Amino acid sequence: MPTLAVIPARLWAARLSRKPLRELGGVPLVIRVWERVMEAGVADRVVVATDRDEVARVVRGAGGECVLTSQAHLSGTDRVAEVVAMPDFATFDLVLNVQGDEPFVDSDAMRGALDAASGPAEIGTTAVRASSDVLDNPAVVKVVCGDDGRALYFSRAPIPFLRDQGDRSTRDALVRQHLGVYAYTRGALAAWVSLPAHPLEISEHLEQLRPLAAGMRIGVATVSEVPVMGGIDTEDDLERANAIWSDFTAGRT
Repeated sequence: MPTLAVIPARLWAARLSRKPLRELGGVPLVIRVWERVMEAGVADRVVVATDRDEVARVVRGAGGECVLTSQAHLSGTDRVAEVVAMPDFATFDLVLNVQGDEPFVDSDAMRGALDAASGPAEIGTTAVRASSDVLDNPAVVKVVCGDDGRALYFSRAPIPFLRDQGDRSTRDALVRQHLGVYAYTRGALAAWVSLPAHPLEISEHLEQLRPLAAGMRIGVATVSEVPVMGGIDTEDDLERANAIWSDFTAGRT
């Protein structure tokens, strides 16, 4: 299906001011994410969706495509949905959402989400098998899946709860760390953003619980590699990202 990748990038973030324009390896963070998606070659068209002209000018200056969206959106999904509803993007049936603070996102994670949304599920995302050490870290989102690969629940809590610790390798085989890449069919995305916020979503601060609670199917592709780093949310995250960026890029050449 014709595929559109959208990178939502809001200028002001609560924990990292002017996030999209902060530099990673001497280049604005939003450009690093755009470069990553472009080089993965997973979409027919890649566009940045932002709320400020300042970000749009930077993206266009780097050769990227950017559209201005409302400043009122509360989530990246809402911003992506506004883009998809624009007449210029009416021919795209499959949509990939890569957050504007995920420069380390792996191409397999992007492909996995798209594959998951191209089957029986309406929404696709990805996860990776992880050490049970992450279970007690609320910053790491965990997902439990059914035998058919569909998500049963996402949580910051330790799921699945390991009542019997047993052999470590057996324990670790049960744990999946969610990676925040999403793909949707056009209809599924429209249905998601039409739903009211759900109490589970509000409690966990996880927007994917909204469609899941409404009975929408979320397919989870399991990829093999734990990402070098997740999203960049804080000054400490940005400092760490810059410290590992050179080695990360050298490892890809």
